[in-house]
Amino acid sequence: MNHLPRPAGEGLRTRVFQIIFESDTPLAKGFDIALIVAILASVLVVMLESIESLRADYGTLFFWLEWGFTIAFTLELAARLYCLERPLQYLKSFYGMVDLIAILPTWLALLLPGAQTLVMVRLLRTLRIFRVLRLMEFVGEGRLLIGALKRSSHQIFLFLFTVFMLVSIFASIVYLIEPAEAGFTSIPTAIYWAIVTLTTVGFGDIVPVTPLGQAISVMVMLIGYSIIAVPTGVFSAEVIRSIRADRYSDEACPGCGHDRHEQRAKYCLLCGTWLDEDSPDPQLSEEEQEAWWEEHGGKGNDA
Repeated sequence: MNHLPRPAGEGLRTRVFQIIFESDTPLAKGFDIALIVAILASVLVVMLESIESLRADYGTLFFWLEWGFTIAFTLELAARLYCLERPLQYLKSFYGMVDLIAILPTWLALLLPGAQTLVMVRLLRTLRIFRVLRLMEFVGEGRLLIGALKRSSHQIFLFLFTVFMLVSIFASIVYLIEPAEAGFTSIPTAIYWAIVTLTTVGFGDIVPVTPLGQAISVMVMLIGYSIIAVPTGVFSAEVIRSIRADRYSDEACPGCGHDRHEQRAKYCLLCGTWLDEDSPDPQLSEEEQEAWWEEHGGKGNDA
């Protein structure tokens, strides 16, 4: 169950809460925008540091910049926990875990060199931009896609299992046919070749050299072209079904029986009949509306 964060008390904590967790004031929105800019800048520093030539020239600068961002984000997380009524509950939430994970890599680098490259997870914190720019409707669209993916998971799993069986069979045959010199030294290696061939990637590091092995390669590639769109089609069908269920109503029109109307539709698309069975058609005269209310419970005085 999701719980909205609440301030711990009046005064300073409430003021800090309004700045950090809300975005309906210029100061709060400025804080969110500055935070997103800092997140992107810290990720950019990690990217640039991975380039050897830049690391050789600016390694010290990158080091202090990364520590500066980490200390700033640590203080920001401390401020979030300070102003909340239930700080531990926030840490268990999605954003709380992301905030915590975003600062851990640099601190862990004190014990595990190289761990600071994991700060790329900070990009997840930029999801706050949806709240800043009033784009929360896109979150709903994302939930629709996740729901469609969950509903199609069984079909996709069955498809992938079938593909794996085909890959294993073809790989075993090619392993028996091709010499070890061609690179087919084991069945797992042959499975790797079959997957690369089925997905039409074709790295070319392992290639059949016998005519029969090349013929099997052609079959695998053709099968790959034939079935590669299957999971996409299954997922797309679920997305379309979700959109229709969310947008359209299954209630039939009392006039013509048509049952594919949008949720907010007031009149039938085909015959123009009033669709709301709980209220009279506002186009009716007052006498007709009174008669409708009397027929449906005598609520004409409340209309």
